[in-house]
Order: sequence, then structure tokens, then C-alpha cells
Amino acid sequence: MVKQTQNPPDTDPDTLNQTPRLPSNIFFIAPDIDNQTLLEYACESLASANVMASDFARYLKGSQSNTLLGIQQSIMLGELAVNRVLDNLDPR
Repeated sequence: MVKQTQNPPDTDPDTLNQTPRLPSNIFFIAPDIDNQTLLEYACESLASANVMASDFARYLKGSQSNTLLGIQQSIMLGELAVNRVLDNLDPR
């Protein structure tokens, strides 16, 4: 008897992780960049995202505004964590 439909894709996590993930090289961070510099850029990016989300939330109403403010708070907490790591690495 000939099977009419194809088998569904394999979704078993053990078999999906057999091939290593190859990141795209479209956006590339040089491997010789030190952690301090990477954290500083992460902090600046989070600070910018925080301001953008906060500014944009003013134009939304109701639950959409609340959702964006929740996202903004998560960004702010990430920024605080990165700042703490920077302070721990270089307490001035």
C-alpha cells in the first residue's frame, strides 16, 4: 500500500540538537573584543531601547500601552543588570 501523506517533521528535541547551530555572519562581532567593551555597548543599546519604548508607549492607549511599558521595564532591568556587571568589573 502506498502512503498518501508525508511524515510530520521531527520535533524531538534530542534529534533536533544533533547538528550544531551555525550563526549567520551578516552581523559579526570581532572575537578579539573584550568583555568590558561588549558590556558597554550592550548597556548603551539597552538604554536606547528603554528610551524608545518609553517614548512610543505615550502614543498607545490601554492594554497596548501597558504591554509596552512592561517590555520597557524588562529592558530597564536588563540595563541595570549590565550596569552592575560593569561596576563589578571596574569599580571606579
